[in-house]
Amino acid sequence: MDTGSVGEYDAATGAAINANLIKGLSGPVGLALSGNNLFVASYIDGTVGRYNATTGAAINAGFITGLKQPIALALSGNNLFVADNRAGTIGEYNASTGAAINANLITGLAGAGLALSGNVLFVANNPAGTVGEYNATTGVAINANLIKGLYGPAGLALSGNNLFVASYLDGTVGKYNAATGAAINAGFITGLKQPTALALSGNNLFVVSLTGTVGVYNAATGAVVNANFITGLSHPNVVVASVLRQGR
Repeated sequence: MDTGSVGEYDAATGAAINANLIKGLSGPVGLALSGNNLFVASYIDGTVGRYNATTGAAINAGFITGLKQPIALALSGNNLFVADNRAGTIGEYNASTGAAINANLITGLAGAGLALSGNVLFVANNPAGTVGEYNATTGVAINANLIKGLYGPAGLALSGNNLFVASYLDGTVGKYNAATGAAINAGFITGLKQPTALALSGNNLFVVSLTGTVGVYNAATGAVVNANFITGLSHPNVVVASVLRQGR
């Protein structure tokens, strides 16, 4: 059962710093971190909240409201991108005020994962089994089918020109060329149980599995560092690394 919380863990050891840093949320599934501001997307009540990343105190629990099913977040400077799964949109908001810059920057897709590289926004389109590439300023498709034939693409992570994609239906993380979409290794990590989210810290790739674990893998080779880095979570959905903060 979803505990409606965001926990904080040591990114080196996996030890809990505060397993209930933020409590009382309604389906937290998306996280984004900017300095000491932690943004949390709650899909049940259709909000994005803003919290103190050190204390967990609410700065503005209703920072963005009126969303249908926010599921993923990405930050670029003062721009906060929100994937609203049920609405089929990617919206752009002011990360200081929460004001909409363009609530319908991209339409017609069910984004389950977002990643940014400069002015390029990568979107995992779950039902279509694709990862698309869009202009982050205009929302225009650069290549809506950059990667095709995926099975439930969800979490995305970028390291240089390497784009990692978690596919929860076939239990894999694939590694792709972010410029061309070509597979570097479509089975970079295999044998996972419903991987839903990814985060990078140096050469460590953190993989969230809906079954209750966060594993850590070598981002260069895919080798297991610790498949059970954090265990015993209740339907974890998302992770960001800077110490590790886990939405549950």
